[in-house]
Amino acid sequence: MEEINSVEVGPCTESEYLKPLRVHYNQNGTKKTWDFMQTHDSVSVLIFNTTSHCFVLVKQFRPAVYMCEWERSKKQPPQPAEKTEEGAAEAAAPEPQEGQSASEGESSSQWPPASAGVTYELCAGLVDKPDLSLEEIARQEVLEECGYDIPAAKLKRISSYRSGVGVTGAKQTLFYAEVSDDNCVGAGGGEPREGELIEVVKVPLHEAMTFAYDERIPKTMGVIFSFIWFHNNMSPKYKISTNV
Repeated sequence: MEEINSVEVGPCTESEYLKPLRVHYNQNGTKKTWDFMQTHDSVSVLIFNTTSHCFVLVKQFRPAVYMCEWERSKKQPPQPAEKTEEGAAEAAAPEPQEGQSASEGESSSQWPPASAGVTYELCAGLVDKPDLSLEEIARQEVLEECGYDIPAAKLKRISSYRSGVGVTGAKQTLFYAEVSDDNCVGAGGGEPREGELIEVVKVPLHEAMTFAYDERIPKTMGVIFSFIWFHNNMSPKYKISTNV
């Protein structure tokens, strides 16, 4: 997961997952235009292991996050050039052009480390199977990504909300699932045929809120929101502090 190379940026002209569109409309007598992405809705699942009293998250490399970090690094004030052993300043490599890989005319050191694009997330997936209910889709994601086999009936619906409202407006539905070690039938890791490379991560219950508010740990808002929901609704059941 940490080995990322041959990075190349180019235009997206065709995609199975998103479609860029522009809408023109009139609001209170003012003509307006807005660009947005048409995307799938999604489901996510807060998984709590009752055997080990820990949350089960997934960790994966997100190219969009990685490229945002790269853009951010370009805007940082220039740092003094490091001196070589001979005392000469190292020459700065040119910025990569669109469609140019890191290996073409540019030192790979210009790119941030792969860890800059790795995030902690809830188990989640796209709603792209019209013959399945949201609960059944969520159940499949729990099995594929985290290795737990549970009946769809065990999934508790928490809420649904809009994500990326300035860009997509897609709806995500959040579920809660309690599992035990007895439900674990595999290592998880996602579906390789779909290009997924996922690491299963466990967060002890007593460290949950510290984890949620630690800005040094890259995570989605779904993780923070769901941990707060658990603290408010489920913690008394287990009589264990979530370390708020």
